[in-house]
Amino acid sequence: MSEALLSVRNLSKSYGALKVTQDVSIDVAEGQIHAIIGPNGAGKTTLISQLSGQLRSNAGQVVYAGEDITRLDMAARVRRGLARSFQLTTLLPGFSALENVALAVQARAGSSFRFFRPAATETALNDEAMTHLASTGLADRASRMAGSLSHGEKRQLELAVALATRPRLLLLDEPLAGTGHDEAARLVDLFAALKSRVTMVLIEHDMDAVFALADKVSVLVYGQIVVTGTPADVRADPKVRAAYLGEEAA
Repeated sequence: MSEALLSVRNLSKSYGALKVTQDVSIDVAEGQIHAIIGPNGAGKTTLISQLSGQLRSNAGQVVYAGEDITRLDMAARVRRGLARSFQLTTLLPGFSALENVALAVQARAGSSFRFFRPAATETALNDEAMTHLASTGLADRASRMAGSLSHGEKRQLELAVALATRPRLLLLDEPLAGTGHDEAARLVDLFAALKSRVTMVLIEHDMDAVFALADKVSVLVYGQIVVTGTPADVRADPKVRAAYLGEEAA
């Protein structure tokens, strides 16, 4: 069995009397895709924000690659190889696809890249950026402004930006949201191809994608994990069908 890259124990987040996540414990194995599913309002995005360091937890522990990172902020976690791809795209629409990725490479490498310097003067940055664009199927969109890309292409670019940080673990928050059937299919194929390079935690409402991609699935209901197992086990679990999948299986 693969060793756990991420171990979460009793993680909780509340706002006053409102408990958003409660005593969440999961293990994410190296080299796997671990999906977290659940109804709207279950606390999935809050949990991802806690794992990424965007939100400080009220209780619990996060251990990544053997290190307790519970008190580390988002930037420190990214430097250690834990990156997040947001539910809503966070790109620079007035910059090209290449520039968006090159800026992420620069942020990681600390080179002399400047927004307004000619791209040709930063060959090393742009060469690496092109590699990430190619790996996400966007090599032919390198010179296009990010704001002019289709919704699915923006998702691909966002993934390229995340990969530019050279993550060992990638947190994906509803990457298929708002995509059409063909765009979603391309993204599913892309995640499957990237699985050998990076471990992933996936939040997604598209159950076909979840069950096609995930090695393990955890179901979050009212901020609590009710079951974790293989996709087949989770699909067959009566508690899960009653709480979440029933409406789709009916």
